[in-house]
Amino acid sequence: MYDFHNSSLSTSELFILNAVILSIITLALLRSEKSLDDKSPWSMLVILAVFGISGRILFEPLPNFQPVTTIVLLTGVFFGAPRAVALAGTITLVSNYLFLGHGVWTIFQIIGWGSIGFLGAILSNRILSNKQININFLAIVAAMSAFIFDFIVSLSILFEASPNMLLPYLINGLLFDLYHAVGNILFVAWIASPLGELMHRHRNNPNSEAVSLIASK
Repeated sequence: MYDFHNSSLSTSELFILNAVILSIITLALLRSEKSLDDKSPWSMLVILAVFGISGRILFEPLPNFQPVTTIVLLTGVFFGAPRAVALAGTITLVSNYLFLGHGVWTIFQIIGWGSIGFLGAILSNRILSNKQININFLAIVAAMSAFIFDFIVSLSILFEASPNMLLPYLINGLLFDLYHAVGNILFVAWIASPLGELMHRHRNNPNSEAVSLIASK
């Protein structure tokens, strides 16, 4: 009996395979989105949650390489901070609880990605202009977001370690922060334009109103 399902893949082969799978999921979501009668932001958020959860799981073997930061950042730009935080919480909780491991770090990941959504809402007028995404500026913000998110998540070690361990921990994690930043830039180049078009079709608030959602809280 041949066991063809037990073959091992190299890191590069696994990356290509998972990228293909995520691309198939993306195409399927794009097709399903076009058939939706309801053009509310909540329909779009469900699609984004599926995409974000799938991306986290598929790219989990690669350190800090996943699309969630870019997705949440764009959600903040198009739909405002509250919905971005809700999306961040949903993606993190579902993927951690069911697949990746759930613990105290989950709340720090939610806070981290929620902060990125908040940043996207604040910078929405600079990232989005005349219905066009400024890809270069978005890439810069996405790269910076990697360090912001990783710093917030690193604070979770204070539940188990003394505060004087935080700085060495941050220094040791700089390489993984760089992986995250580079990954975010790649995801901006890969998915920002198609996702931006989808989000714009489901957007019911102009740019200034999306920002005011957080300013009025």
